[in-house]
Amino acid sequence: MRVEIDGNSGFCFGVINAIKTAEEWLRSEGSLYCLGDIVHNSEEMQRLTAMGLQVISHEEFRQLHNVRVLIRAHGEPPETYQIAKSNGIEIIDATCKVVLNLQKTIKRQFEEHGDDCQILIFGKQGHAEVVGLLGQTNGAGLVLSSINDIDKIDFHRPSHLFSQTTQGSETYATLIAKIGERYSENGHPNYFTYSDTICHSVVNRARQIENFAQKFSHIIFVSGEKSSNGLYLYEICKKSNPNTHFVTSLEQLSQIGFSDDDTIGICGATSTPMWLMEEVKNRILKDAHK
Repeated sequence: MRVEIDGNSGFCFGVINAIKTAEEWLRSEGSLYCLGDIVHNSEEMQRLTAMGLQVISHEEFRQLHNVRVLIRAHGEPPETYQIAKSNGIEIIDATCKVVLNLQKTIKRQFEEHGDDCQILIFGKQGHAEVVGLLGQTNGAGLVLSSINDIDKIDFHRPSHLFSQTTQGSETYATLIAKIGERYSENGHPNYFTYSDTICHSVVNRARQIENFAQKFSHIIFVSGEKSSNGLYLYEICKKSNPNTHFVTSLEQLSQIGFSDDDTIGICGATSTPMWLMEEVKNRILKDAHK
């Protein structure tokens, strides 16, 4: 049996920075509030919680005064910073620089064009990053979660499309084409513009993981169930290798049957810690020698 971990998997730079920032504060202070899960991975959250990280909701955040609160890589809408200022909360901002640049771009687009141009955001409704992006438009933007949502658009008015940074590039390209077609059908082909706002590290990870998945008889894809990036990359793995298994914890490995001549590849989302993939590898090898 050969078991190999994908060297390109593991945290993206935005998550690495957020977790490093949290760990530094936890080591020096012993505890730290975080607005929402710092990463969509329950195993990593358990590790950070044990160090003293206290995850709070937005409602709990509103009740706090004169404390420090970490903003995770997903970013937050302007309202969060306004509440922090009013309540004397010190913000430790770990917003991913790619997300931060996108927020600024959407804000600038909204301020320059206002109601003259519809701002469209391709992303998962209610996702933390999307909430932050929508906040740059004072809630006036339209969230498109799939191609089925394009009927929300007024095709007689100009629009500009942006994407959540962790969306799939293929689906985004299809969405762009469909919206462009509808504008042309309505006689306004020049009313539609868009920006390429998908994180290139996510795009590259998709290509790398597709190639990786083809090299093994089985793929163990390790991810949290709430990770948008994880669900996206898992589908790519599954398409490339039908023997792909979605795993959130070590206990699930016992449900998968392996033989001695299997080759097993282990990979994960940009929110999956490398230490967890190492534990998955060790468990597989341990069970194989029983």
